[in-house]
Amino acid sequence: MSRLIIGITGGIGSGKTAVSNRFAALGITIADADLAARAVVQPGSKLLGDIAAHFGQDILTDTGALNRPKLRGIVFADIDARRFLERATHGPIMDQLHLELVAATSPYAMLVLSAGTGQNPLINRMLVVDAPVELQQARVLKRDGSNLETINQIIKAQPARRERLALADDIIENNGSEQALDGKVAALHQFYLDLTRHD
Repeated sequence: MSRLIIGITGGIGSGKTAVSNRFAALGITIADADLAARAVVQPGSKLLGDIAAHFGQDILTDTGALNRPKLRGIVFADIDARRFLERATHGPIMDQLHLELVAATSPYAMLVLSAGTGQNPLINRMLVVDAPVELQQARVLKRDGSNLETINQIIKAQPARRERLALADDIIENNGSEQALDGKVAALHQFYLDLTRHD
């Protein structure tokens, strides 16, 4: 396992994936909570069966996969539903992420969290990807076609921007061009490499 683990967080549509993809292209191991969340609810899995038993079979697609937009609409409109889902999935997701980090051989590794601000004992530093709310909304509308009401419910349910920024050791303002983001990631990559050499 890499000795330096960088957490990445940010609100929906802030550009966490765009940032983590750039670090991955530089050879850094990325353990992504969103990808782990998909892995633990594969069709036929016990966890997906438990979720369908709780919410009803209509949250499954015709092929037996999880209908994510439908479930998202339910859980972000009902706090009890969201808490049930978080309780059911948290342990399996963290187990999956831990396995990925243990296997990491890059100089440092990154743990991409959803939007939370909770402390994780594996993380040494926190990188927050930040963007204005209007830009978050526009990106999500373009990305997955969610309606603005659902997007705003998700943003409201996530920790406030100031809470995330208060925990940041490092911040990437993702409100410019692709080239500007390339430069910000390259600079942080060098900084993190320097940290591993002086550890």
